[in-house]
Amino acid sequence: VSSKFIPVSDFRDVKDINFRLTVDGELKQKGNTSLMLFPFDYIISYLSGFFTLRVGDLIFTGTPKGVGPVTIGNLLTAYIEDEKLLEFEVK
Repeated sequence: VSSKFIPVSDFRDVKDINFRLTVDGELKQKGNTSLMLFPFDYIISYLSGFFTLRVGDLIFTGTPKGVGPVTIGNLLTAYIEDEKLLEFEVK
């Protein structure tokens, strides 16, 4: 598995970030942060009212259409804009 974090300062506008997921090279999911029901700052503020968030914590907010099964051997590749962010084979 390979992945990395991208600093928020690298983005022109966090309310307009394209992302996508391929399975074995085939596009399965595609979205944009402009389609989120709540902006990042609201989500972080809201959750902080219930527990302390620490550096490295991950917040999962849902997923765009295209969710489906994966099987052993599938290669999943995730992109933010045109940069590969994550790639792994299902074991």
